Parts: sequence; C-alpha cells; structure tokens
Amino acid sequence: MTRTPTHIEAAVAIAAETSVEPDYRDPVHRMSQLLDAGSLEPVHRREALGALVARGRIDGAEVVAFATDGRRLGGMLDADECRLIAEAVDDAAARRCPVIGIWHSVGTLPAESAGDIYAAMVRASGTVPQLAVVPGPAAGAAAFGVALADVVIMSAAGRLYTAGPDEVRAVNGEEADPATLGGPEVHARCGAAHVVTEFEADTYRRARELVTLFTRPGLYDLESLRTHRDPSALLPASAERGYDVRPLVAELVDRDSFVELQARWAPNIVAGLGRLGRRTVGVVANNPEHGGGRLDAAAAEKAARFVRMCDALGVPLVSVVDVPGHLPGPAREAAGAVRRGAKLLHAFAEAAVPRITLITRQAHGSAAIAMNSRSLGATAVVAWPDATPAAENYGEAVRSGAVDEVVEPADTRRRLGELLAAAPAGRGRHTNIPL
Repeated sequence: MTRTPTHIEAAVAIAAETSVEPDYRDPVHRMSQLLDAGSLEPVHRREALGALVARGRIDGAEVVAFATDGRRLGGMLDADECRLIAEAVDDAAARRCPVIGIWHSVGTLPAESAGDIYAAMVRASGTVPQLAVVPGPAAGAAAFGVALADVVIMSAAGRLYTAGPDEVRAVNGEEADPATLGGPEVHARCGAAHVVTEFEADTYRRARELVTLFTRPGLYDLESLRTHRDPSALLPASAERGYDVRPLVAELVDRDSFVELQARWAPNIVAGLGRLGRRTVGVVANNPEHGGGRLDAAAAEKAARFVRMCDALGVPLVSVVDVPGHLPGPAREAAGAVRRGAKLLHAFAEAAVPRITLITRQAHGSAAIAMNSRSLGATAVVAWPDATPAAENYGEAVRSGAVDEVVEPADTRRRLGELLAAAPAGRGRHTNIPL
C-alpha cells in the first residue's frame, strides 16, 4: 500500500521542485537544519497550529524537537500548542532522548498556559539533555522556557527578555532597543546564553555537536591517549604570570573536541564539554588570565551549574586547578561570595560521576577545596611535579591524602583516561536547576 505523503512532506517537496526559497521562520525549514536529512517525523497535523512538534535523529541518535512558528502572530503559543510542547518534553523523557526547542515566540496566550511547558521541563530535568535554540525573539513566558533548558544557543538575531521595549517604556519610562535589552551580547555576559553564533545556521550546527556529545558518549580508547605532547609547555615560565587556560584544556582533551559554554560570563573559570580518549567528559578549569584564576561568586555559580548538569546527565568530570584562592574585597562579599561560593562546594561533594582533579600550578585555600578536592570526594587528585598543592611539599600532600600521585605532564592525558576508565560509572539523582 502506497503511503500518502504528509502535508509537511508535500510542502517540502513542492518547494524543492519549484526552487522557492523557504521562509527562514518556517518551523519545517528550521528543523530540517537541525535534524538528520529525512528523519523529521511530525507527531501531529498542523493545520490549526503554528508550532511543529517532531521526532527525528541527530547523528543517528533519536531526539524530540519542537519549533514555534515565527510567521504566525510572532510565534505566540496558544493553550493547545503549549500542551503539545509539554507532551513532547514528557515524550522525550520517557524515551530517554534529548529534547531541543527552537524558540521564536513573543509569549503565550493565555500566559498561564506556559506553566504546562515549565512543569514538563522540570520533570525532565536531569533525566535527558534539554537544549534551547534562540534564532529570533523569545519574550515573556517563552523566555523562561528557554532559561529552563540545560544549554541555550543564541544567534546574533536572537532576543531574550521578560518584557519588550514597549512595555519597558510604558512601565518605567526607560528607552531600550531590542538588542540592548535582550540581545546575545547581554545574555552572553550574564550567563543566560551558553553559546552565541553569528548566523542562525550555526546555531543548529552547534546544537547537533552538543547533542552528539551527550548521545554518543563513546568508550575510552586508552591507546589513543599514549601521546608524548608536553602540555606544561603552554604555561608561562614564571608562576606569578597569568595565562589563558583554554589552549591547555584543548591540549588535554582530544584535538578539536572542546566546546566551551558561557565563555563570556565569569571568564576566570572555563567550563565545557569535549572528549578524552574518545569519551565525552566535562572540563572545569581555573583561568589565570582573568583575576589570576581566583574564584568569585559568579565563577563558583557558573562552575556549580555545569558540574550539576554533567552529574545529572552522567558525564565524567576533569577539574584543572590553578587557583591561589578567592578574589577578596567588599564588592566580592557583597556580590554573595559566601552564599554563591558554597554552591560549587555542594555541587562537587554531591557529584556521583567519576571526577579527577589535575593540579597544574597552585591549589591554595578554600578555593582549592571547592575545585573538587580529595576531601569533597574526588575520584583521584593528581599533580604536576612543579605544582604547589596547599602550600605543602609532596610528601606531606600525599600523606595527608590531598594528592594521590604526581604525574609527568607528557603522561597527563594517558593517566587521566586510565583513572576515569577504572572508576565505577555513576550518575547523580537530581535535577539541573538554573543556579
């Protein structure tokens, strides 16, 4: 029996035959850039709806996706569409597969309908990866749907705000254009956006890259780690000089595999996903280029959210430590250094995934404890020969249990892989609240 093409498949076929350029806001066009070719399977008919909910694949792995329709009332969602999106999130959780939302929406009508989506996202939190792609405006209730995702990817045209310029002007008389109010530059600096791209097509490419890291974690290939590159050569000769830790992180993980998240927010800490011996890992690293790599409230909060996400989703962790302490001062204390700093202590102490700490240079004070110390339950702590853990000599550090072993820099990748591969698999049993 010949299958009758769906209205969506027919529309795509007609567009291809007539060489008509699709409207870039069309959910089918957007989702076709996200999913593997030919894998898009709508879960409902859309004659009376603007939103598209579908199942599909990314790099062969099953995913659930939804896209609002920016061509229809600015992508505003009605109660039925909110319900269908909430059901899609629940479906993804039941199938144990990622869910990706493409948000171009000025809100929901009635506003309380958004609660269905929020509740579903919280139910799925920590169970499956949730990604939000923002290629256009996501305002009002839609903005919080974006913010509940594990990873937010914004294009240059993306806008994210609780209230638009007109409402801002009406309520408090302030003038603000959409970009200044909620553009990617704003949200990159405050941490709401994890990844920012120049072009919309790149948001889908980055989403695919991240989904693959989650869905295709791989197995450790220890033979691939038997290299003799010396990553310590990337450190400055003087222990007092700052340096950008990102080239060091890129050298420790597999080549070209590292995806940094929230790069513009709290740059004194670097966090991101990559592969080590072909296995997906999360990396948290102090960055001495900014504030000497010292921890402050924002850095601790950024790292804590990332650690909890990795733990909830079963991603092993590597902590690269070069920290002389916390950033001191009245402004730092007023910003919540104690309250927000405790989040990182809690996140690491709670984590069930394998987690290895590498001390490359300094590890002093309570900041060193917060960066996955042995006392917080680290799977193992290793250090380079010239490092100064806790201002002790190595004999004392090893006897006290602060350091498990000294590793030569050229052997670091191999040893990290061996330690992670030997550790029992684990996964946290908690949600990923947006800290």
